[in-house]
Amino acid sequence: MKYLFDRLTAFVGLWFLWPVLLIIWILIRIKMPGGPAIFSQKRVGRNGELFTMYKFRSMTVGHGGSSVSVAGESRITPFGAKLRKYKLDELPELWNVLIGDMSFVGPRPDVPGYADKLEGEDRLILKLRPGITGPASLKYRNEEEILAKVDDPQKYNDEVIYPDKVKINLDYYYNNSLIGDVKLIIQTICG
Repeated sequence: MKYLFDRLTAFVGLWFLWPVLLIIWILIRIKMPGGPAIFSQKRVGRNGELFTMYKFRSMTVGHGGSSVSVAGESRITPFGAKLRKYKLDELPELWNVLIGDMSFVGPRPDVPGYADKLEGEDRLILKLRPGITGPASLKYRNEEEILAKVDDPQKYNDEVIYPDKVKINLDYYYNNSLIGDVKLIIQTICG
């Protein structure tokens, strides 16, 4: 049921939002020339399989930074910061939902390396299709601002935020429902 809900809703979303997607694409090409409008990256999906995730580009090309983003860092362009603030950079992920790589609700897909650290019961979250939003995403919706306030963002992410996200995602694994997902989607849109 969830899989059908995701695909149908993604199709409807892409159908109605295509003008917005086109406008954002054009603005990225104008305001951030010299690179693609769409950023693609390999992420860990369901059952630990890699897939290509699509987002609007919000950073400079060839920045070579770390896997955690911090608010205000120079690799995030001014227009990219606006896209990230309103989560508009994530709209192309509707395509990932439509083709079945992602769900609307689930754990955010990690870059390779993090999923390899999951042990024991925590590996159950890999059975879930990764999501555009989820309970951990909502709790850490201002993650970039949190990381900007600590001395070592990578260490804080690895030792505090990531383990908490794993705990939240494991709870979601055991307690998810379609009605709960709809509530999380509404919280994401309204929040």
